[in-house]
Amino acid sequence: MKKNKKTKHSLKTKNTYNWNKRQLEQEILQVFSQNSKLILNYRQVAKRLNVKGDALKQRVQEVMAELAHEEQLQEVSRGRFIYNAKEIFIVGTVDLTAKGSAYIVSDDLESDIFVSQRNLRHALNGDVVKVALYATRRGRQTEGEVVEIIERVKDTFVGTLEVSNGFAFVVTDSNSKMPYDIFIPQRELKKAESGQKVVVQIAEWPTKAKNPVGKIVDVLGWPGDNETEMHAIMVEFNLPYHFPDRVLKAAESISEVISDEDIASRRDFRSVTTFTIDPKDAKDFDDALSIRQLEDGLWEIGVHIADVSHYVESGSILDKEAIERATSVYLVDRVVPMLPERLSNFICSLRPNEDKLTFSAVFKINDKAEIKEEWFGRTIINSDRRFTYEEAQEIIEGNDDKLKNEILTLNTLAQIMRKKRFEKGSIGFDKVEVKFELDEKGKPLGVYFKESKEAHKLIEEFMLLANKKVAELIGKPTKDKKPKTFVYRVHDLPNQDKLFAFSNFVERFGHRLNIGNDKNISSSINALLEKVKNKPEQNVVETLAIRSMAKAEYTTENIGHYGLGFEFYTHFTSPIRRFPDVMVHRLLFAYLNGEASKPIAKYEEWCKISSQQEQMAANAERQSVKYKQVEFMQDKIGQRFAGVISGVTEWGIYVEIQAFKTEGMIRIKDLTDDHYFFDEENFCLIGRLYKRKFQLGDPLEIVVSRANLEKKQLDFVIAE
Repeated sequence: MKKNKKTKHSLKTKNTYNWNKRQLEQEILQVFSQNSKLILNYRQVAKRLNVKGDALKQRVQEVMAELAHEEQLQEVSRGRFIYNAKEIFIVGTVDLTAKGSAYIVSDDLESDIFVSQRNLRHALNGDVVKVALYATRRGRQTEGEVVEIIERVKDTFVGTLEVSNGFAFVVTDSNSKMPYDIFIPQRELKKAESGQKVVVQIAEWPTKAKNPVGKIVDVLGWPGDNETEMHAIMVEFNLPYHFPDRVLKAAESISEVISDEDIASRRDFRSVTTFTIDPKDAKDFDDALSIRQLEDGLWEIGVHIADVSHYVESGSILDKEAIERATSVYLVDRVVPMLPERLSNFICSLRPNEDKLTFSAVFKINDKAEIKEEWFGRTIINSDRRFTYEEAQEIIEGNDDKLKNEILTLNTLAQIMRKKRFEKGSIGFDKVEVKFELDEKGKPLGVYFKESKEAHKLIEEFMLLANKKVAELIGKPTKDKKPKTFVYRVHDLPNQDKLFAFSNFVERFGHRLNIGNDKNISSSINALLEKVKNKPEQNVVETLAIRSMAKAEYTTENIGHYGLGFEFYTHFTSPIRRFPDVMVHRLLFAYLNGEASKPIAKYEEWCKISSQQEQMAANAERQSVKYKQVEFMQDKIGQRFAGVISGVTEWGIYVEIQAFKTEGMIRIKDLTDDHYFFDEENFCLIGRLYKRKFQLGDPLEIVVSRANLEKKQLDFVIAE
């Protein structure tokens, strides 16, 4: 890689501004904005732009006159201009394009603001910036320039180190949306070798320098190695992949011994039948269920949750680390926990045949699944059994077991509760999860799909019940009390435009969606999701249905949970892997002990952090799945598969291979039988000459043509 030479503006070649008027306008405005108090004529401007030749100087003069007519410049006397300082500023977020220019997304404007690469002032993707808007002609894209970077959201990137002849650069990964290579001084190489993947942090970025200067903060390893690539995905989304030593030491210092005082202050469930049901590879058991029948015939069912807040004190090192992480991250081959393993897998985990401290929601329920009494508080349990979902499902399907009656009773009650929930407007998204069989080095050997069965739904219903009832206890106003500061899990109403587009789409498959009013939407979506099960279009329809919904988030302002049909809802049941649940435990304990409402500001701030980190974790999880899907397909180049069109864009069509639920693209340039155009309204590409149509949801046979592991992309061509 060549070093960047210092350059000046130059208009002396025929291929510059004599024909590119728009670029000339931007250059002239930049000269005036950077010298906003100077009065300049066209000769002075031409000199600053290094313009050579009378013809181009004349062009500068003409453009300056037009800019004055548009009131972007002010003509103070004949031929002499000053920058018109009547600027409009907006604050927005940078959405960087592949070419290095950007659009600024702002809530203050209906349309995004275009900013050329030269006017970004080193702002990067996701940065919060202040932008000066240019005056624009009617019908033109609104443009502007960055005048201040308010918040730099990311300064750490993953890339490949290139070392040669006394200097080094990190070429950032293609999916990082970082369009500049990062210069690394020799003293900052940290013994990294050329060709290795590294984590680099921007140390400085001189105003006139094209490339930032950075330092290597970690060496991940060689490209293609599983550990290297999984850690690279974490860094890409600003997620930590190891704990600082001080945090590990803090975790090690916590005693697992439960004192007599702790036991005395809690309700004791150790003699009540209790068990956990979790995935077979789980190690952090957040929740357990207890069940016993009372003398009056009611069922006492306890939802017992690991009491993380007992061990993680507010304001401690562990607490601060948990706030920053906010969630555990579930990559395709591992869990990156929110809390160190001593806590997540040992002290807090509800392992069988061990006394464990818990926070519980206990319900007295009749055979119709009606709640007759509820209680909340700190408890102690001792789990009798650790079930996997598969083991519990086998019991539900007929296998014998000494806890069979308890499992079947809970399942019967859960089914009644589930039916009632859907009757009241809950939507059932049971999207199939893609899983991989991996060898000891993380290489995918096979693909399988995880579906939600009755055992999963049993646990789901009792967790939903606990979350709902805890939220109602604190948030539901009565004559005697007003709601106190609390953390809610909310889900807004669907976007009407997206719903309308989704409704139009499913009509092409002969399905109807009733979106006339909010009450009908949920039942209509449920009917649709049931109807498309096991059909070719199932995954596409489910994906688009989810995309038409608003995103769930954490907040102290309750608006209800539309997707579940609940007026009050929170997250109480997974404090080992979610920080909002820790907040809920602390607030609930305080209020049960008569404390006043807590200040709202800091909880709202933590809610925002948790929502953001949750989104980052979800993105990382999807990227890890994509990586393994591409890796799995690498040895299948040239093979033919049945697929379904899962997306249509102006640059090509996405096809999902049904056997593996793996998506790739057929680029429009590879459709050589005709010239195709994109019909956005009908989700299709249409050939101009022969009118062949490729429409979302259509079946299509494809051949795998390329597998780009670095970009996590598959390319297909149409099978002959």
